[in-house]
Amino acid sequence: MADGLSSFWGPVTSPEWCEKNYVYSSYIAEFYNTISNIPCILLAIIGLINALRQRFEKRFSVLHLSNMALAIGSMLYHATLQRVQQQGDETPMVWEMLLYLYILYSPDWHYRSTMPTFLFLYGAAFAVAHALVRFGIGFKVHYAILCLLCIPRMYKYYIHTQDMCAKRLAKLYLATLILGTLCWLFDRLLCENIGGWYLNPQGHAFWHVFMSFNSYFANTFLMFCRAQQLGWNPKVVHFMGLCPYVKIQKPKTQ
Repeated sequence: MADGLSSFWGPVTSPEWCEKNYVYSSYIAEFYNTISNIPCILLAIIGLINALRQRFEKRFSVLHLSNMALAIGSMLYHATLQRVQQQGDETPMVWEMLLYLYILYSPDWHYRSTMPTFLFLYGAAFAVAHALVRFGIGFKVHYAILCLLCIPRMYKYYIHTQDMCAKRLAKLYLATLILGTLCWLFDRLLCENIGGWYLNPQGHAFWHVFMSFNSYFANTFLMFCRAQQLGWNPKVVHFMGLCPYVKIQKPKTQ
């Protein structure tokens, strides 16, 4: 939304969201949509430390790093509202979903090299195409399809998991996904009405916050399931009684 201070970054060249631009700083176009990515970075750091400290497979370290990269890309996009930064937000979103697909489906994939090779080439091709073409609604549909492809496998892991704490992580994953999607739709579909309100509920910023926790819950649940597959005797514990993480006990031979 227009209004506010003068822009350091020049004219807007990417889609805007339902927040007035440059209200608090000439360097930050959408203030709340920018800072709302901070929880994602903090949670990803917690997950990365846990993955490294307990020597989980490298795929989980890469997954937490991708969460951080996505959050930083989103911050740059909402701070500048420039086309290049929009690509730096949207392309990592697709890469991250491809990584989730790999983690979810690779344990039962018999041809070990074909899946990562295909997903890598697919991600590279998308990045090139996205740099050349504005997809608009096509990007949203594409991203939604990738998300939907993950759900059946997540459900399979859920029904085969007996640990109630791990099941609670899966439920929190679903709850934050639903709440975040509702916030996104609320902000997008009712923006014209919200513009006349005294207080903007910042639906897109809440989408970022909910999806930050959504990613963390998903990552933690997948770490538990993978550790269970490998016989690492995982259990869900809580840091300071609040933040869940997976603690494992590997066999001595590992």
